[in-house]
Amino acid sequence: MANHKSALKRIRSNDAKRLRNRFVHKSTRTAIRKLRETTDKTVATSALPKVIGMIDKLAKRNIIHKNKASNLKSGLSVLVNNL
Repeated sequence: MANHKSALKRIRSNDAKRLRNRFVHKSTRTAIRKLRETTDKTVATSALPKVIGMIDKLAKRNIIHKNKASNLKSGLSVLVNNL
């Protein structure tokens, strides 16, 4: 257990950040899954920029690696273009 006030505060803030990151990451994965299940081109085309923005935010915050973000965006773009 931590002995200093600053260490206790760091534990609390890390826990809050972890929960926030988990929520954002899970909601992005759900949006990606819904986009992949879509068969309507107009719906997929309108949803793609929102999902790409969510992926970019994850990469910017170092929740996922920037190369993984790039691979996800590329795959989703190919998927939507082939509908």
